[in-house]
Parts: sequence; structure tokens; C-alpha cells
Amino acid sequence: MTTDSSRSTTTPGGINTFKGQERALRSDRLGTGGLLLSVLAATAPLMVVAGVMPTTFAVMGIVGQPLLFVVLGVVLVLFGIGYAEMSRHVHNAGAFYAYISRGLGGTAGASAALVALVAYSALQVGIYGIFGFEVAGLFATYADLEIAWWIPALAAALVVGALGRLKIDVNARVLGVLLIVEVALVVIFDVAAVADPGPQGLSLHAFNPDTLTGAGLGTALCFCIAAFLGFEQAPVYAEETSRPHILVPRVMFLAVGGVAVFFALSSWALTVATGPAAIVGEARQQSAGLLFTLTEDRLGGTFTDVLHILFVTGMFAALLSFHNVVARYAFAMGREGLLPAAFGRTTGASGAPGTGSLLQTAVSVLVVAAFAVADDKPVGDPTAPVLHLFTWCGNLGALGVIVLMAAASLSVVVFFVRRGAAGAQAWRLVTSALAGIALLVIAGYTVRDFDVLVGAEPGSALSWALPGIIGLALVIGLLQGLVLRSRAPEAHARIGLGNEAFQLEKAAEKTP
Repeated sequence: MTTDSSRSTTTPGGINTFKGQERALRSDRLGTGGLLLSVLAATAPLMVVAGVMPTTFAVMGIVGQPLLFVVLGVVLVLFGIGYAEMSRHVHNAGAFYAYISRGLGGTAGASAALVALVAYSALQVGIYGIFGFEVAGLFATYADLEIAWWIPALAAALVVGALGRLKIDVNARVLGVLLIVEVALVVIFDVAAVADPGPQGLSLHAFNPDTLTGAGLGTALCFCIAAFLGFEQAPVYAEETSRPHILVPRVMFLAVGGVAVFFALSSWALTVATGPAAIVGEARQQSAGLLFTLTEDRLGGTFTDVLHILFVTGMFAALLSFHNVVARYAFAMGREGLLPAAFGRTTGASGAPGTGSLLQTAVSVLVVAAFAVADDKPVGDPTAPVLHLFTWCGNLGALGVIVLMAAASLSVVVFFVRRGAAGAQAWRLVTSALAGIALLVIAGYTVRDFDVLVGAEPGSALSWALPGIIGLALVIGLLQGLVLRSRAPEAHARIGLGNEAFQLEKAAEKTP
């Protein structure tokens, strides 16, 4: 068996692997700050405050959105307790699927890997729709230039693809600058809203449990949990940190706690600015323009112009963050035989998963191009493909991640029970079980109300076809796992081991 890093080998189990450092992501690239900024960028705080929050108020008619963020924060902290403990035992860029493999077996892990790849890819690609729409709007407003939405979308896909091949610490700096400025502007609005409240003053009515009643509660949960997506990505970068057993849990709790508090206060600030009694009506009337109208009244036109620009740069940060995650899932899958071996190699001096980055760039370009070809309606038309790209892919990806989190919660329980650590880890197993049940309930609401989430007519084929993509990925992944178990049991046994398998293999080679 050769040890030449430029050549591939085939193990007795039939898995094609690459030897040498290129099979491992470069360690010690990220500290606490870089890791935190990398995962928080995916939450796109300004996109949530300007887009998700007004949509939830308008569509669901629930005033208690701030309380929802608190409730979901508690659920995700419960999830994070067991998830963080798993991160101390498993360091793999495959994160979700690696954890699920360790608890539920390689076949379930193969299924989770494909679901994760599809879900995070959909989340990233969907943002190109709203990004292109907003950039085209900026050109029309400030340069009096009409351009098609897909032009800036495709340009962004190429820039993100180029950045994705650089060192992850370089990406972290880009994400960090964009995120910090974005958060600062939202905080300025929050302070301005509190200083100059609407007609009902500093009302805390939005935190009253009575505001969570109504038929739209389940769907509102789906909207709001999507705003948290990003914190669960911390283990994806575990191999690129110096102390993953310390940094990954720390960053996850900082992220989910910070996001819950930040979004709860920001959504409350929206209700304060309009008055709780008026927030639903204002959101229905102004939609995504609500935040910008409120800032213009209180902070002036210049601040609002800057906010519009940061709205776009925040989306770019989310695009880059999700791109990095997809590339690392592809890397982990290539390293373990779930994708062609070329995906399991890093690129040159950057140590980035270059082939995975190229794959996501290609997928993004093809999907944007397909929606551009189908776009024969004005951008303002709610049936325009540019808006479908964002809503369809965004909700498809969110459903996939919710399913993965529920499966990971179950995996935590099984993992520690099988290791004989149920007693020592009892409280973590209880929190994981509670989180898993809550996440399954949210997943059920998501599937049931998918037509509402994507703005389709009741009974529309979209209500089952889009969730069906996640179901199809799950089934194909299971079949792949079963085939590997039958035809290449050694390869099947490697699923989820990641760099640990590589280190074991190197140690075996040194043994006489």
C-alpha cells in the first residue's frame, strides 16, 4: 500500500482513498472568534430582521414572535447539550452524518450525509434568489440602471466559489467584518425603537403567552427556527480548530444563546416601534419594507441607505458560510467513499476542500440559470421564479436540517447507551430526548403546512413534491449504505470515522 500523497489507493474493503495530508483539513485555522463568526454568518441577522420577521408577523398573524424565539432558544439549547457532548468524542467535517453514524450505524449515516448535502445546498442556493433581487433593486434605485436579477446572482456565485477555495481563516475575516457591521446596525435600530416607541409605548405584550394562540403557531415555529440555522454548523469546522473538544461546544452555546436573545429583542423592537396592536397590519402592508420604513422615520435616509447595502452584504456572508459547509460535507463524504474520492482531497496551500467547493459552485450556477430561463414575469409578481428560488429552496433546506437535528438527538441517546455511559450522561440523554421530540413536532408542522411556507395553493403538488426531495435523499442514502454494507463492509465501517480512520490507517502502516 503506497504512502505517496499524490496517488490513490484502494483498501481491502473497496474504498478508494488518498494518502497524506490532503485527506485531512488543515488544523489550527480557527480560534473561538473565527469559528463563532463563521457559524453566525449563516444566520444572516439583517435578512432575518428585515425579511423573516415581517413575513412571520404578516402571514401567521402572531404578535408573540419574540416569545417564540425564546421558546426555540430553549429547545435548541436542550438539543445542543447532547450535540456538544458528541462533539467531544467525534471530530469530523461531516458533523451531522458523523454523529448519526456513531449512534445509529453507517447505513443511517450514509442517509444523513445525503440529506445534509441536499439541505445545506438548498439553503445556500435559495439565498441567490433574494440576493439577486435586492442587488438589482439597489442598481435601479441608486444608479438608475435596470438589470436582471440573475446577473448579480451568477456573479455572486462565482465570487463565493473563488473565496471558498481560500484558507478558512481568510473566509472567517470576510464573514466577521460583514457580520459585525450588520449586527451593529440592527442594534442601533433596536435602541432607536426603544427610545422612540410607537403609540403603545414600551409594551411587553409580545412576550405574553396569550399571544401564541392561533392556527398559525406551528407554521410560525417553522419560520422562526430557520432563523437559527447556522449554530449547528460548528462541528463541521472541528478538524480546523486546535482544541475542538473545547471550542466547538463553547461556540455552539454562544451562538444559539446569542441568536435567541438578539432575535427576541429585535422582533420585540419591531412591535415597540409600531405598537403590538399594529404590527401585524403594518407587516402585511409593507412586507420586507417594514424595517426600512421604521429606520427612515427614526434614523434618517442615509442610515436606511446603508442598511439596504448591509442587507445585501449580510446575504453574501450567509452565501459564503453555507458554501463552506457544503464543501466540507462533500469533502467528508469523498474521504469515506460516499462520493467519488476526488472530493476527499484538499487544495494546495489553502487546505480547503476545493472539489467540494467547485461542486457547490456548479450546482448554484445551474440552479440560478434554470430559474432565470423560467423567469418570464415581472420581479414584483409574487409568482416570479426569483421569489420561488428563495422560498422553495429555503424551506426545503430548513426541513432537511430539522430532520437531521431530530435524528442527531436520537443518535446521542443511542451512542452513550451503547457505550455504557447512560448513567453518567443521564441528564444529557434526557435533554436530547426532549429536544428530539420537539424537533419532530416542528418537522411535522413543517410538512403539514408546506404549502403555506412556500406560498402555494392548498393541495398544490409543491406541498408534497418539495418535502419529497428530502424524503428521496433519505431513501437513496439508505440504499447506498445498504449496498456498501453488503459489497464493501470495511468501507461501510469507516462511515463517520473521518480523520480518525485516516490516523488509524497511518498508524497501521507504521506497524511492522
